[in-house]
Amino acid sequence: MTAIVSAIPILLLIVLMMGFKVSGYKSALITLAVTILLVLFAVPAMNIMPEKYADVPVYSITVWSVIEGLLRACFPIILIIICAIFSYNILCETKEIETIKKQFIQMTSDKGLLVLLLTWGLGGVLEGMAGFGTAVAIPAAILIGLGFKPMFSAVVCLLANTVAVGFGAVGLPATTLANQVVASGAASPEELCEIATFIIVQLALMFFITPFVILTMTDRKKILKNISIALFVGTFSIIVQFCCAHFLGPETPAILGSVASIIAMLLYNKLFLKPKAGKESVPAQKQSFGLKKTLKAWSVYGFIIFFILISSKIVPSVNQTLNSTAVVKFDLPVVGNSFKFGLLSNAGLMIFLGAVIGGLIQGMSLRRLLRLLAKTTINLQKTVVTICCLVAMAMLMNNSGMTNDIAKGLVMITGAAFPFFAPLIGSIGTFVTGSATNANILFGKLQATAASDLGLVNQGTFFGISGNETNWLAAANCAGSEGGKLLSPQSIAIATAACDMEGKDGEIMRKTMPFAIFWILMNGLMVFLGLHVF
Repeated sequence: MTAIVSAIPILLLIVLMMGFKVSGYKSALITLAVTILLVLFAVPAMNIMPEKYADVPVYSITVWSVIEGLLRACFPIILIIICAIFSYNILCETKEIETIKKQFIQMTSDKGLLVLLLTWGLGGVLEGMAGFGTAVAIPAAILIGLGFKPMFSAVVCLLANTVAVGFGAVGLPATTLANQVVASGAASPEELCEIATFIIVQLALMFFITPFVILTMTDRKKILKNISIALFVGTFSIIVQFCCAHFLGPETPAILGSVASIIAMLLYNKLFLKPKAGKESVPAQKQSFGLKKTLKAWSVYGFIIFFILISSKIVPSVNQTLNSTAVVKFDLPVVGNSFKFGLLSNAGLMIFLGAVIGGLIQGMSLRRLLRLLAKTTINLQKTVVTICCLVAMAMLMNNSGMTNDIAKGLVMITGAAFPFFAPLIGSIGTFVTGSATNANILFGKLQATAASDLGLVNQGTFFGISGNETNWLAAANCAGSEGGKLLSPQSIAIATAACDMEGKDGEIMRKTMPFAIFWILMNGLMVFLGLHVF
C-alpha cells in the first residue's frame, strides 16, 4: 500500500501528460506540488522516511530536497541543453547548416540510412562523450534542418538514444553502478569490465531491433532492406562494444561502438545501395566541398567533440587536472547529500567553448554570439521550468524514501520472479530522475541486496559469459534504465526544446511508450533467461 502511495507522483505525471494532454511544464509544476504535499503529510504517516532523518523536521527535508533538485537541474542538465541548442542556432545564423546538410545528403541518398547515421551513429558518439541530452538535442536539430518533421525527429532521436545510455558521459552510469554494487565501494578494473560486459549481453537483441525500428519509421516499404542494414550495422556495433566492455571497461563502448556503426553504414552504402530517385530517397546534390569550407562548416561541432574528448577519461592527465581545478563542492544541510560541480570539467562548458570558437570562425562577432545565447536561453524558459520541477520532484522522492519504497514493493511482490522485473526498477529510477547514473545510485545497491536475499551470490555462466550472479542482476538496473529514458519527462523536455515543440510532451510520450514497454520486457526476458536457462 505504501508503494502505491509512493507511486502517485509518477502515475499523476503520466496521466496529466498522456491522458489530459497537459503541457510538460504545467504537468511538472502540478506533480511537484502534489509530491511536496505527499512528503509533508503522507510520508510521515507511512513511516518510510530513512532512519537518518528520524530527528529532522519533515519541512526541512522538503525545502532542502527542492533546493538540491534545483541545483542538480541547473548544473549540468540545463546548462548542457542551452549550450547544445545554442551551438545549433549558431549554424543556422551563419547558414553553415546548409553545408552540413548537403554533405550528409551526399553521404547517402537513402533516407533511412541518413537518419540512422545521424541518430544511432552521431547521436551515439555524443552520448558516449557527453551524455546529458546532447545525443537528443543536436541530432534532432540537424534532422529538422534536413527537412524532417519535428515530431519524427524528436521520437526517432529518443529511440536511438537508448543502447548508448549505460555508457554515456564516458561510462559514468556503468561505473557508478559497479561502485554501488561492490562491498568496498570502489570497483576493481575486473569488476568494472564484468558488469560492463553483462550490460552489453543483456542489450544484445536491441543492437539489431533498435536500428530496424528507426529504419522502418523512416521507410515502411523496404522491410527487407531495413532488416539487412540493421543486421549489418548492429553486428559491427555489438562486436566493438562487447570487446571494449570486456577488455577495457565501461568508458569506451558507446564512443567506439558508435564510430564502428558509422563506418559500417558508410560501407553498406558503398557496397549495397545505389542512388535512386523516389520518395524513399534523398535527392543527391553532388557538389564539391573544399577542405577550407568543410572545416569552417564543421568547426562548431568539431571543436565541441575536440573539447569533450580531451576533457574526458580518454586523456587522463587533462581529465584529472580539470576535475581537480575550480570544483564547487559542498554538503547540503539537512539532507546530507553532497553537491559537486566542476566549473572547468563539465560538458556544458565544453559545448559552449566549441560553439563560441566555431561561431567566431564562421564570422560571428562575440557580441552577436552573446546576443544569440541570451535569445536561446529565453526561448527555453518553459523547458527550464519543466526540468527544475522534475529534478526537484526526484530529489524529494529519493530523500523521503518514496522511490526506494516503490522498488522494495516490487521485490516483495515478485519474489523468485524478481530477475524478470529487475530492469523495470532501473526504468522507474530513470523515469523519475531522468538519469541512468542517478537510477544506478538509487537502485544499484537494492539490486545487489535482492540478489543476496534470493541466494544469487555464486559464479555462473550467462549466455556463455562467466561471472557473478549478483553482478548479472545489478547490470539489469543499467540495461533497464535505458528503457526508462524513453519515457523520462526530462528527456522528452530536451526533445521538445530541440524541435521547438512546446506543449507536445504528452504526444511524444504516447509515441515512445510502446517501444519503452517492449524494451523493458525484452530486457527482463534476457535477464531471466541468462540467469535460469542459458
